[in-house]
This record gives sequence, C-alpha cells and structure tokens, in this order.
Amino acid sequence: MFFDFETLPASQRYKLVVSTVVPRPVAWVVSQDEAGVVNAAPFSFFNVFTDDPVVIGIGIGPKPGGSFKDTLANIKALKQFVVCLVPHSHLDAMNATAIDFDPLVDELDEAGLTKVASTKIKVPRIGESPVAMECETFQLIPVGHHTIVLGKVVAMHIRDEAVMDPAKNYIDTPKLDLVGRLHGRGWYTTTRDRVEVPRLDVAEWDAKKKG
Repeated sequence: MFFDFETLPASQRYKLVVSTVVPRPVAWVVSQDEAGVVNAAPFSFFNVFTDDPVVIGIGIGPKPGGSFKDTLANIKALKQFVVCLVPHSHLDAMNATAIDFDPLVDELDEAGLTKVASTKIKVPRIGESPVAMECETFQLIPVGHHTIVLGKVVAMHIRDEAVMDPAKNYIDTPKLDLVGRLHGRGWYTTTRDRVEVPRLDVAEWDAKKKG
C-alpha cells in the first residue's frame, strides 16, 4: 500500500515509521541542568553514526505544549550528557523515567537507580546500566519540531563481566541483555533471539551461485 508522506499529517507519518523501523536501540539519556539537578529519560530515535570520532545521534521532540523537553534544555545548557543502554532487568525502571515529571524532580531517585560519577564529564551515569557513553555535544540540528542531538563519545563504561578481552576490546554482547523499542506505546524486544549470517566476499558468492 502506498503512503504519500507529503500529504499525510505528522501524527500519521509517526505511526508508520515507528511501526516499521524496528527494533530501535534505546538511549537512556542522563542530563543535568546548571544548578546540578539530574534528569533521565529514554529516547528511541537513536543510533551510532560514525566511528572516528564516535558520534551518536538522538532525535528529541518537544513537550506537548511545544517547549523543550528537560533533556534538550539541559544539553543546551551544559553541552554534556550520558547515553546509557537499557538492560532487560531494568526495563520497568527505564519506563518510570519516561514519566513527565516536573523539571526539578530527579528521575533516577524516583526510579531507585544509582548515580555513578562519570570520568570525563560532570553528568553522572546510571550504575545499573551495563553500557554508558559519556558525551560532549557535537552539533544540534533543528529538524521541524525536533532537534537532532549529535554527541561525541569521549568515554565508555562497560560492565566487567561482559568484557571478554580488554586488550582486544572483545565484548560479550549477549551478556549485556539489552532491549530495543518496537511499535506502539509500550512494546519492546530483547536481543536474546539471534541469527548469524556471515558476510560473503565475491569468491564466496560466486561459489554459492555455482553450487
């Protein structure tokens, strides 16, 4: 079926995109205002885009009234933030941080999560998250009523038991047990079901065709 995005309203385009571009990784973003109040919120318009430097991107929309979400306001003020990844064990805690609390409310305290000091930036990370990326703002790009936040990763923390070989930077990804965002308002998926499909070179492809 054909859907013309030039004629559909934004709310309907949103439904189509989030129902089909799945699963999406979840950025559990920790930010902090100039007074030191910490905020945490999940965003699934998120991914990593480059490796030198490592730059991640997060799409942040406005509050229902049109003002900046606390996360974006804090990033604009401090130019630093932490992206944590969400383990299956703490999916409910992540969901709690998505509640639209007052800006003065610390979502990590509300959700019973542990603040751990970052190494290179002021903003703390979530102790219960198996992966945390300390970020400095690389660029802010206004797109319609959204803002694409590009962050340069300056440090990464990975839970010890998921690091197979620190010298070679080999990570046991399944041990992280991360979740991804699916469709609708409350659907998520785990990374437990996997299919391995090795990449082929030209010779292997030609041999496969002949076989």
